[in-house]
Amino acid sequence: MRFFMLLVSLVVPLAAALTASEAVTFVRQSDRVRIEIGGAHFSDYIHAGWPKPCLYPILDADGTSYTRDFPFKKNPAEVPDHDWHRGVWFAHGSVNGHDLWREIPEKKTGRIVLDAILETRGGPTGLLRLRQLWQTHDAKTLLTDETTLRITHTAAGTTLDYEVTLRATHGPVTLGDTEEGTMAVRVNEALRVTHGKNPTKRPGTGTLVNSAGDSGIPAWGKRAGWADYSGPLADGRVIGVALLEHPQNFRYPTWWHARDYGLLSANPFGKHDFEKLKDQPTAGDHVIPAGGELTLRYRFIFHRGDDKTARVADLFAAYASEK
Repeated sequence: MRFFMLLVSLVVPLAAALTASEAVTFVRQSDRVRIEIGGAHFSDYIHAGWPKPCLYPILDADGTSYTRDFPFKKNPAEVPDHDWHRGVWFAHGSVNGHDLWREIPEKKTGRIVLDAILETRGGPTGLLRLRQLWQTHDAKTLLTDETTLRITHTAAGTTLDYEVTLRATHGPVTLGDTEEGTMAVRVNEALRVTHGKNPTKRPGTGTLVNSAGDSGIPAWGKRAGWADYSGPLADGRVIGVALLEHPQNFRYPTWWHARDYGLLSANPFGKHDFEKLKDQPTAGDHVIPAGGELTLRYRFIFHRGDDKTARVADLFAAYASEK
């Protein structure tokens, strides 16, 4: 009995120390919420200074970045394109006819604005809960979202659960059929499948695969439960980003706006674009009636190695079993 009590006295503090070393903490600042894991910078939820919020950067404990730097930092190794592709974000290109995906002032694109930080809760799994307003270019609110982020660091990598509830608080909402959306990440430039554009387009060293077996450029527009980008960094280490869709989501399995230049985006509304239904431009439209809502759930896994080394398929099976 005495030995057992001694063992417990040793194991319990050790477990607490391990948990504390990986604890997620939040620090509210004027334009962002800084997120740390075990005291190391993981990401910032940036909510001011840009047309829509995002999570940037996404970092490993050693500072390895899973996302590209542009447009926040000048990086000579990066192509400065699509400056609305920033870190991790959720948006859509047709909301009652307004574009809230791209950011082109002359085309009067809309904005997503933080309304309130509802909750921050640190611990082994950190929680950040937000309310945001989706607005036209002239600040008329189209809908309200409640976004919940859950962050956990495990042996498999860092997991980011991203849950969004879109609420039709200002009248009915039509989420229109367009490829421009929706749950997205722009990965580290080293993970690209290709570099450059025709006629200078050339192969990269990255790999893009999905759960249906599509890879590279053909993965665009296909339906799958998950997709993964991975590739080697300059020092030879391989890193990857997996995006999983929960099977309870609307229109599962989703279509993927997955581009060979580093964009990975799950989009359940782009049917006519992805399936090339030119004579059915509204085939993928979805209407949320006034007072109604739509919830979508996704999981990001920022991992070492490729999708097989990281066992993404197994991790998806575990995620799919969660209610």
